[in-house]
Amino acid sequence: MHDFAERVRTAPLGKTHLFAVGQAGFIVKSASGQLLAIDLYLSECVERLEGHKGYKRLLPQILSPWELTFDAVICTHPHLDHFDIDAVPGMIANGRTKLFCSVDCKKLVDQLLLGYHGDQITYVRPGDTMAAGDFSLTFVNCDHGQGAPDAVGAVVRVDGRTIYEAGDTCLRLDRVEEIPQPVDVLIAPINGAYGNLSEADCQELSAALRPGLTVPCHYGMFASHHGDVGRFYELMTEAGLPFLLMRQGEQYTF
Repeated sequence: MHDFAERVRTAPLGKTHLFAVGQAGFIVKSASGQLLAIDLYLSECVERLEGHKGYKRLLPQILSPWELTFDAVICTHPHLDHFDIDAVPGMIANGRTKLFCSVDCKKLVDQLLLGYHGDQITYVRPGDTMAAGDFSLTFVNCDHGQGAPDAVGAVVRVDGRTIYEAGDTCLRLDRVEEIPQPVDVLIAPINGAYGNLSEADCQELSAALRPGLTVPCHYGMFASHHGDVGRFYELMTEAGLPFLLMRQGEQYTF
């Protein structure tokens, strides 16, 4: 077992924990010990299938799909760094983990024969609200372009806290009012490629939402994805907005 899995497993009950897994992947552990996974990229399937150096995995693999039993898994869209085809089957093979994925993930689900676990799988659209144990999940619009037109963001309510995972999206300040307030933690991309928020865009979104904390993601995993965390640091510092730079494997406790 990886040390990271053991740290998630033994994180003390009674508090809420957020763990950064790399790329856009995060784990939330509730005060009672339930686990939610969001967009975990645990394998090397992107490089294997895309076949070029820009998609070589640059961050270590700190978790295997079978090391933790998740109560729920979210895949915000079918890009393989968010719906990891080498990991998702393992994460739901236990027969109890619930998978919530955007409607355009259905082709991948069918290809992976996850229909055998059909009662565990729910396809979601913006506006859907689902209960998953300790977690209340509201799925919201994001704009990831024509490559993933049905992509969603996720608002996670747990233990009286609200975590908004914006998903892969460009800046849409016209949709800010759709996000339930207040937001304790905003998680958003900063790579500025493939239709995603740039460092400056993320700062603008943070200024509009005024979350308790902004956590940037979607940098460091692939060379072709870009993302300058130093630039984000400068912009957020200049704006006086609270933020946390989470290294891979880091834990934030509420």
